[in-house]
Amino acid sequence: MAIVLVFSIVASCTSSGRKTDSANDFNINKIWQQPDGTISLHLDKADYYSDMANPSENTAEWDVVVSRSGRYNVWLSSATKDTTALNYKNKVLISVQDTRIEGLPECDRIIRNSEDVAYPYYRADSFIGSMYIRDTGEFQIQVISEQILPKEKFNGDVSGEDLSKFLSVSFTPVKR
Repeated sequence: MAIVLVFSIVASCTSSGRKTDSANDFNINKIWQQPDGTISLHLDKADYYSDMANPSENTAEWDVVVSRSGRYNVWLSSATKDTTALNYKNKVLISVQDTRIEGLPECDRIIRNSEDVAYPYYRADSFIGSMYIRDTGEFQIQVISEQILPKEKFNGDVSGEDLSKFLSVSFTPVKR
């Protein structure tokens, strides 16, 4: 009986406070809402699917932890060479739980010398609309767009209709 008691104490002392690598990896992949309420989702942090044969179904998805519910303005950022037209053929669909918003990105704001893109590209921000996020907690946010392109497609010289590429989507809280 003393051996069982000693074994139980040793086992509980050696396992307390440790997290498995898979639990740590799971937390690393989550995007956390910023203290000011902004949710910034960059393509390089997403799980994404790109099919160049049928790009209309290209999808990016993030695991997000939302701490504040409320109304958010939705902004989409693209890399572009053409500051007058982004050349998105289809509307971009953004889903948060059961709420969806879609819009055709336009050049609402042009950001010169952005750290997000290298010359000869500019960052173009497009206002997609606003949406109400009613729940807090952890859930997925999904974006579907033909401009969610693989990195290797964007690194080379882009020509013709491929002058734009999806970079990120941001949710900024609406202040009253």
